[in-house]
Amino acid sequence: MSVPLFNGAVMTIFAREVLEGTVIIGQYRTVVKRTPEWQEPERQKAGLKAINAAAGWASLVAIILIICVAVPLGLLSRQFDEKVGDVIEGVSKVVAAFCILQLSLKMPKFLGLYASKKGKDGVQVGLTLKSIRFNVAWNVWREVAEIGVFLIPFFLEGEKAKAIPLSGIAGIAVGGILGGIIYIANKRLENKTWLAVFMAVLLLFLATGLFTGGLHEFEEVWGMTQNVYNYRDAAGGFFNEKKLPMALVKPFGYSAKRSVLQVASFWSFLAFGCALHFWKWLSTKKIREAEEMAEAEKAAGVEGLYHQETTPIEEKNSGTDEDANSGADEENP
Repeated sequence: MSVPLFNGAVMTIFAREVLEGTVIIGQYRTVVKRTPEWQEPERQKAGLKAINAAAGWASLVAIILIICVAVPLGLLSRQFDEKVGDVIEGVSKVVAAFCILQLSLKMPKFLGLYASKKGKDGVQVGLTLKSIRFNVAWNVWREVAEIGVFLIPFFLEGEKAKAIPLSGIAGIAVGGILGGIIYIANKRLENKTWLAVFMAVLLLFLATGLFTGGLHEFEEVWGMTQNVYNYRDAAGGFFNEKKLPMALVKPFGYSAKRSVLQVASFWSFLAFGCALHFWKWLSTKKIREAEEMAEAEKAAGVEGLYHQETTPIEEKNSGTDEDANSGADEENP
């Protein structure tokens, strides 16, 4: 059996990590370009150069580490039978599903819809060149190294590792494009609510589709549950998820044939994702209410201080006026 050169789960892993790395770099670039302390041209240029250099070196070190791990695993891997391959593919899809779900929760924060406890840009204030180098290098290295961790099942299986190059290139392209969109949106769009909602919903359904597909791989190995419905042959096969055009929506959880496990996993994971988004929205509401209350208290404190400074002067002027009026009354009985 020929091994496919493209794997959606691998592409998802690359896209997710590259997107997060791109967003991290974009956030630091935005802070350096917008923060008053970095507006001096030479200092700003040095800051941007430090970000690019840290990201580049961290990526290179992580890639070398991944290669050092992948080569021995590939050489020592044994030939798995088809069932073990299905289990590995199922695990990779489930892992990718939770990665995408996490990204669905982070996307509204990247675009400013959900509040961040670290601040408006998600980056600590008062950056120095040293802290920029460390934070960018550490975060980018972590994102790239995670790709290697998630690809370990493919390294172990040997043959399916052939899908990594093409799938990785596609994932890097997708993640880079989405990261660029977020960076441009943060710079140019005043209201990014609808973009944040659209991308969060899209990623949530993608995660749900991966999770359902992963559990279906387990189902094919250990026994199928009863079918709930099957309309693949309806309308001349138009609704068949294995054929165009419906194959385009299959990654988002669509299927014309559902088993009991698929139905249960689809709706339970979708409900879980919606509950997490509701919790993030509720947390954002509390954070922003606390921020508004703190700003109101600060404004009230400033106003109180202003009254304390002006009241004695007014009282003094009032007393002078009363003395003058009293003197005038004595002179004119």
